[in-house]
Amino acid sequence: MIIVLAITGASGAIYGIRLLEILSQYKNIKTHLILTSWARKTIEIETDYNVSFIKELADTIYDENELCASISSGSFRHDGMVIAPCSMKTLAGISQGYDDNLVTRAASVAIKENRKLVLLPRETPLTAIHLENMLKLSKIGAVIMPPLPAFYHKPQSINDIVDHTVSRVLDQLGIENDLIKRWE
Repeated sequence: MIIVLAITGASGAIYGIRLLEILSQYKNIKTHLILTSWARKTIEIETDYNVSFIKELADTIYDENELCASISSGSFRHDGMVIAPCSMKTLAGISQGYDDNLVTRAASVAIKENRKLVLLPRETPLTAIHLENMLKLSKIGAVIMPPLPAFYHKPQSINDIVDHTVSRVLDQLGIENDLIKRWE
């Protein structure tokens, strides 16, 4: 499998980082990572991770302005793209077809090639504009998955909450995982 992962500057970089950590453990999965400049800043502010470590987890790394990257073309085949977290700016760009960076371009390619696109939009409260952009993308097949915590699995830590969301993302990609106790 080949998975494209973008981490944008919205709060919640830990979702993308944890997803990348899990994906890096699968020998049969190759990851292509886009880290935006604001993602780097958010990682610095919100986590104890450093960007060098995160880059080492990915098989291929791109700069957000690298519009000639392989993942910007429909001829590059992959099994899905995840944007975790997805800023409202990125969501709006994708919704409007405004491909001004590699994240929005790769997402547009996923849409036009009918590939899985999973977005973890991070903002609250949501405006009517945010909701309209999410609805528009949902109607064309994108999975809109705000990282909202669930409590039926009785999380004991922030890591448990993050892993629950990451497990659900992996489910969307068809990747078996045992990060969480399943509902019975």
